[in-house]
Amino acid sequence: MSQAPANPIDLYFWPTPNGYKISIMLEECGLPYNVVPVNIGKGDQFKPEFLAISPNNRMPAIVDPDGPDGKPISVFESGAILQYLGRKTGKFYPKDERGRVAVDEWLFWQMGGFGPMLGQTHHFRLYAPEQVPYAIERYTNEANRLYGVLNKRLAGRDYICGDYSIADMACIGWARGWERQGQDIKQFPHVGRWIETMLARPAVERGLKVGEELRSPAGINTPEQKAVLFGQKAS
Repeated sequence: MSQAPANPIDLYFWPTPNGYKISIMLEECGLPYNVVPVNIGKGDQFKPEFLAISPNNRMPAIVDPDGPDGKPISVFESGAILQYLGRKTGKFYPKDERGRVAVDEWLFWQMGGFGPMLGQTHHFRLYAPEQVPYAIERYTNEANRLYGVLNKRLAGRDYICGDYSIADMACIGWARGWERQGQDIKQFPHVGRWIETMLARPAVERGLKVGEELRSPAGINTPEQKAVLFGQKAS
């Protein structure tokens, strides 16, 4: 793959922890990109033109006009996008097999556990139409367990896999929301130190500011927005 694109990548994006993974990576790599807003509160994710590149009706997704063999390529799923951009640029994704396996392990840990479980914690603590004590306790406790796993991993390491990588980018958008997830960061000092280190990186700061103007101060608050996001059924 080429080291630098002649044309900007289209980033289909909304300011959420999953969207920030890719804006951070693009900023860290210095890749030019255009933000294509996907307003998930209004249902943009169900539009045919978006489903053509992201059939799971979830953002983020990208379209790289300078893909393999110089032909455009679309990529959906944030973990797959991070891996693709890592291979494309040769940055933040080890080339040696042992190092790549370690990064993949923690990337998949985030994709399969840290993100989904913290997302459920957000939902039942903040967005559910009624308080469900069992669900709140279940997911808050699971979030606590996962923070403990991450805390042990970060003991004696600056970053999750030693060197800074896409695994760190995948986790930071979720981890910085610890308070909303009912966690006490003092219980996880290595995670707290890592969060401070991450947020001090200029590219991370820029990536987390992408789409600031798109976010409503009230968040996902109206019945219409909640119906779109949380009442989805197969068509």
